Amino acid sequence: MSGHSKWATTKHKKAAIDAKRGKLFARLIKNIEVAARTGGGDPAGNPTLYDAIQKAKKNSVPADNIDRAVKRGSGAEAGGANYETIMYEGYGPSGVAFLVECLTDNRNRAASDVRLGFTRHGGSLADPGSVSYLFSRRGVVEVPAADGVDEESIMMAVLDAGAEEVEDAGELFVIESDPKDVVAVRSALQDAGIDYDSAEVQFVASTEVELDLEGALKVNKLIDVLEDSDDVQNIYTNMSLSDEVRAQLEEQE
Repeated sequence: MSGHSKWATTKHKKAAIDAKRGKLFARLIKNIEVAARTGGGDPAGNPTLYDAIQKAKKNSVPADNIDRAVKRGSGAEAGGANYETIMYEGYGPSGVAFLVECLTDNRNRAASDVRLGFTRHGGSLADPGSVSYLFSRRGVVEVPAADGVDEESIMMAVLDAGAEEVEDAGELFVIESDPKDVVAVRSALQDAGIDYDSAEVQFVASTEVELDLEGALKVNKLIDVLEDSDDVQNIYTNMSLSDEVRAQLEEQE
């Protein structure tokens, strides 16, 4: 669908801002620790850990930090926290649906942070199940734009591995698949010599809300506030931005 995209948000630009880097590092390290605890500390036998490490490396997390996170998670080193995953559902400005995934060792703190973020920035928490039905779990692999890499070459590489859709989102390509096929899709890219930024299971909206500039600014503000919580790991929304609104947003940054 040209003209607008559910993928082309400003999150990739935000990740490069130094003020955000510390929070991003903490999230990526937490992902590694939990993956190692769940499936063991050997990336060769634990694809979730492999991809968590790959994503951390792509975002310049120091190798020593990655190594220590693997050791804490696998029990080879003391100090690992006992994180639990909690999913909060809500609506933001303009009726945009939100799924907020927390990875926390303090359930009360996480709930308080999320509730406060919503109520202070034009949103509200919703009952479990009242928002999540708008989303489905999907395998999502992100490929950075590069010379010789286009939708056709990517699709040729990953079609037999279970990829269902490749979308050009500007500075990257996004490959969607069934969650069970995400490792096969990532492996097919590697076999074809195509670099990838991340491979993970995400929640993808089935219906989208297209926003104007004012709506996008308000929703992004809520996202920023929620991301300031150490307990918030991922935020999924059903907002969609036109090329025009995206350009206006970038001018405001």
